[in-house]
Parts: sequence; C-alpha cells; structure tokens
Amino acid sequence: MVKANNKRDLSGVLLFDKATGLSSNQALQQVKRLYGAKKTGHTGTLDPLASGLLPLMFGEATKFAADLIDANKTYRTTVRLGYESSTGDAEGQLIPATSGKPLDLCVDQVRKVCENFVGEVEQLPPMFSALKKDGKPLYEYARAGVELERQRRTIVIHDLQVIGLDVQDEEISLSLEVTCSKGTYVRTLGEDIAKALGTRGYLTSLRRTAIGKLKVEEGHTLDDLKELASKPEPQGELEALLFPIDSLVSGLEVVELNNEFARRFLHGQRLPLALTKSVSAGRVRVYANAPGEDVKNMAQFLGTGILETDGKGALLRPDRLIQVNL
Repeated sequence: MVKANNKRDLSGVLLFDKATGLSSNQALQQVKRLYGAKKTGHTGTLDPLASGLLPLMFGEATKFAADLIDANKTYRTTVRLGYESSTGDAEGQLIPATSGKPLDLCVDQVRKVCENFVGEVEQLPPMFSALKKDGKPLYEYARAGVELERQRRTIVIHDLQVIGLDVQDEEISLSLEVTCSKGTYVRTLGEDIAKALGTRGYLTSLRRTAIGKLKVEEGHTLDDLKELASKPEPQGELEALLFPIDSLVSGLEVVELNNEFARRFLHGQRLPLALTKSVSAGRVRVYANAPGEDVKNMAQFLGTGILETDGKGALLRPDRLIQVNL
C-alpha cells in the first residue's frame, strides 16, 4: 500500500467485483488506498445489499464515467414471492401478501408473464431511491414516513430470462436475469412481476454481471487486490489489472489521425477529414494511429470527438480529451 503523501498518477479502469455489505464509496476508498492513486471515481452505484460489477476509474478515465451511466446493464436477481417489503428488498419491513402465495406456479407461466415486461415499460420510481425532490433524496422522505407523488418513467427491458423457480416448504423464489436501460429499478421490476403473477414480492439478492461490454467475469474482488498488495513489490501487478481508458467507450466507431492532426485535435481544433473508410456521423473515439484488436492493447487513444458528415467530407471536433504525449 502506498503512503498517503506519495500518491501516484494512474489512469485506467479497474473492473471491481463488489461484495455485499460494502457501499460503492467504501469500496472505492479501500481500492484507492491499495493503489495509492491520486484521482479516482466510480460509476453505476451499487447498494450495499447488491454485489457485482462496479467499474472504478483512475485519473483520466474519470472523464468518461458518464458513458457507463448511459450503458445497458445486466443483473441476476432473486425475487421472493408471497411477501412485500417496505423498501422493495430484504432491508425493509416484510408483510405477507394478502393475496397469498401462488404455489401452483410453473416456469412456463412465469415466462409468459415476463414476456409482457420486455420492451418499453412504464415504471414508477420507488420512494427508497436516490432521486431528489426539492434537493433531498426520496429515501429521506421515505424514512420519515412521507410518500410523495412520482412521475412514471419509460425504461427499456432488452432481455428478461427466467433462470429458475424454486418452491420449498411453501417458500417461492424466482430467479431472473435482466438486461435493461439506464434508470431501471430492478426492485420495482421484481415487485411488478410479482403483482402480475397475482401476489407480491421483493428482492432477496441482486448481482450486476455486465455494463455495456464490460463483464464481471473479468473483475477482481477486494480480497484479490489485498493479496496482491501484500506482496513485496505489488504496484506493477496491481496496475496490470487496469483496463485502458478507451474500454469505457469501446462501443463507439473509430477515427484515426496522423500525428499532425492528432496534435491539433488535442489543442481543441476542428479538423476537416478525408475519411478512408465509412464512419457514421456522431460521437467517435479518436486515435493517433490504428488501435489493435485487443481492447487492452489499443494505442494512442486521444479521447472522443463529434464527427459531422455532409456526403462530401467530414468535420471532426473535440469532445472529451485526455492528456497524451505525442
């Protein structure tokens, strides 16, 4: 572990596999100390009861946090049927459902109901959420026993799979995998599915497995990092776990510049381009030369730009730039 007065400039992305019991900020602070990093941040907050993928960004990578906020996310979750919770999860007060437990449910029935939740869905944000009213999070009103009117929002459920239906001693648990747009409350989705099945339900577990193209299988736990940090010379091995900054924008098309244009781009200049290959107008990732196939070996990433085309040529203007020595 690096001493507090000897913090280092690091840039990159750590795919962190957060355990339950830690808040996202607690996880960030522990990892920051292990790396001895000056500047860090996280994106896509996970509640303490949730586990899974929490990308932690170092240095210049923090400029691209918003890209992961906007990305689709995939979760594995378990919904206990026959009860409702005041918070929608296991932290709240549990109340048996007055409509009882549908013990005769089968997987095919559940799948048929879940099909109705795929696509654009209107969802009412829960009171126990970080959305703000008059500058105060909704959960603060909820803890004070105040229920506020909220506006339904349109979210998108891209995929919803029934992983299993477990019935034991009149206890029913439904396991789901969902890929959804930003702004989706999986707790609310679980509650809504339970209602559509004729009962009530709440989340007993939630694990995020992917954000965009980033997967939890490539992530590292706090125990993994502590084990490396305990070695005599840990920093090289810790840094080797970091993905490059451009992994955060790997879904964007690529524009390559020669060194002269690259320097002008980094100085904030708009550039007229004669593109050698077809690139769609819009936001693009920009390189000083061609990136490799492996996202961890992409060379000379400069940042993102906005590409405008008119059929005759193209104009590239800077969007978010990183510090690069060319």
